[in-house]
Amino acid sequence: MFEPEPFGREPAAGFAAPMVDVSEDDKAFHITADLPGITEKDINVTLSGDTLTIGGERREEREEKDRNYHFSERRFGSFRRAFSLPAGVDRDKIEANFKNGVLSVTLPKTPEAMQQQKRIEVKTR
Repeated sequence: MFEPEPFGREPAAGFAAPMVDVSEDDKAFHITADLPGITEKDINVTLSGDTLTIGGERREEREEKDRNYHFSERRFGSFRRAFSLPAGVDRDKIEANFKNGVLSVTLPKTPEAMQQQKRIEVKTR
């Protein structure tokens, strides 16, 4: 069976997928997602096996009786982004924080994964 690459992404559903950044430092992987117009109660972050899923719903909450719309470019609905996790993530210590429309998920590396890192010297010939 085909195994996706680490942090491989699954397409989104509903409205346009949120933009994300995936980065890494010595101690953790980081996923940052822009989720403007969404509240923390409308966000779900789940881990199932080796798949981290960020999902949610942007709700339309407007009551305008006397306004005529010609068109609307704002989208409402649900979304889902799924990421295949690389080896070495400490699944028990994953954290998610939401502030000012930005979701930050920190995936700490296991001590073994941190020890396996080695800097390779680049030489000139």
